[in-house]
This record gives sequence, structure tokens and C-alpha cells, in this order.
Amino acid sequence: MLTHKHAPEIIVALSAAIWGLFWIPLRVFEGYGLSPEWVTFSQFLPPLLVLLPFAVMRKIRGDSVGIEQWATGILVGTAFVLYCESLLLTDVVRALILFYVMPAWGTLVEIGLMGRRFTLARGVALLLSIGGLLCILGVGSDLDLSLNSGDIMALLSGILFTFGAMRIRQSDKVAVFEQVFAFFLFGSLIAGVFTLLPLDVHAGPPSLEMISHLAPWLFVMAVGFLIPVITGMYWGSQFVDPGRLGILLQLEAIIGIATAALLLNEPFGWREGSGAMLVISAGVVEVFGHRRQNSASIDPATTR
Repeated sequence: MLTHKHAPEIIVALSAAIWGLFWIPLRVFEGYGLSPEWVTFSQFLPPLLVLLPFAVMRKIRGDSVGIEQWATGILVGTAFVLYCESLLLTDVVRALILFYVMPAWGTLVEIGLMGRRFTLARGVALLLSIGGLLCILGVGSDLDLSLNSGDIMALLSGILFTFGAMRIRQSDKVAVFEQVFAFFLFGSLIAGVFTLLPLDVHAGPPSLEMISHLAPWLFVMAVGFLIPVITGMYWGSQFVDPGRLGILLQLEAIIGIATAALLLNEPFGWREGSGAMLVISAGVVEVFGHRRQNSASIDPATTR
């Protein structure tokens, strides 16, 4: 029977599942004529403007708003800007799978930089992740890597998010508002820089007419989608154990890959299906491996 104790798990699961649909509004806004860089910028700036008055009130009261978390904010912000760009510059399924190769990068970071012990679970997760990566990239006998700019951005986003997540785990407890505000603040700054880069010579800023037409929808997107989903993930993660949290967050990849396969006229054959299964399995193995390791590390003398 579900009780209020299950509320954080439900909130995290719903937030992750809804986030798996994030590619849909991105493609819709692109369909209105926005370039990928401006589509991404449009997903960070409106939520920041909505949250800004609350940040000012917190500052007046002497509370933090999250700017101090600038290093983590830049890492996570850059990761999600690249992630958004990849969803527009390559097949959605490819972008999702390449982003979710994170167990491989997480394993390498924990062993190489954090001095963690190499375990069987970490080894299996690493092999599954690399297998999914090679599968989706279409590596054949001639070792021909099929990569486009969107694929590269998806891979880089997963790597940067791994380092950002590591910093979040190592930092002291931060208020949910600080985390959410920092996410949109530094994401807006990075996305704004991307609009200035010559990534597409034919792209330019949207016209005033287009801005006035899309502004109400961007506001609805900010208030009804982005802020609640990001807040739900940050809030719920404080009350859900890491193992269960990892499983719940896998819903994002499952929902995203499934809906993209069903709704888009993009290639989805045995290669894409196998890559998806391998990467999702890697995440599950990593979660259960960490849970078992954490359980084994508890000193029995301290339990009652």
C-alpha cells in the first residue's frame, strides 16, 4: 500500500519519466524555425527569469541562491546544454543511448580518480556500457566509427555530467532551490555562449515576431514542465536511497527511447534496440553493485 513515505519515490519516478519526453518540445520549438542553439537557450532562460524574483528575495533575507556552486553548475549546465543540442542534431535514440553510457565514465572516474576498488559489478557495467556504445555507433569489422556532431555532443554531455554528479555527491547538503536556480543560471550562461558560436552559418537570433509568438509557450514550458521536473528530481533524491534512485532515473532513458522509436521516423532496428538494452542494463548493474557494496561496508557492530 502506498503511503506518504513513498511520495519521494513517486515524485522522482514521475519526474524522470516526464524528462524522458523532453525531446518532444525541443523538436516542436525547432519546427518553428529556431536553430538548435536558440532552442536550447530558450529552455534555460525562461525558467531562470521565473525563479529570479525568488532568488532576489532569498538574497535579501541573507540566504544562498546557489551561485557558490559555480563549478558544479558549469559542469552540469554544460552537460545538459550539450545534451539538448544532441537531441536536435542527431537521432533521438542515438543521443539518449550515447548520453546514458555514463556507467562507463562513472566507473573509470571512481577507479582512476577516486581510488575506488574495481569490483565485478563495476566491470560488468563497464563492459555493458562499452558494448552499447560500440553497438549504437555501428562499429564493424573495419572499426569504422560512425559519429556526427550530435553524437559527439551526447558523449561529451554524459562525460561532463559524470564529473558534475561526482561533485554533487561530494558536496555538503545544498537547498533544493539553490540546486534548481544554479542549474538554470549556469545552463543559461553556457547556452547563451553557444548562440554566439559559429556552429551554423545560416542560423541567427529569432525575430521579434517569433519571440512574441513563442513567449507564452516558453513560459508554459518553464512553469509547467521544466521547473517542476527539475525540482522534483532534486527534492526526491534527498529522501530516496542511491540504489533505488538510480533505478528510478532509468525511467528517463526507457521512456525517451521508447517514445522516440514509436513517434519518430528515425532508424530503430536490432542495432539501436541492442544498444539501448546494453546501456540500460549497465545502469541497473551499476546500481545493484553499489547497493551491495554499501550494504557490505556497514559495520555490523553499529547496527541494532
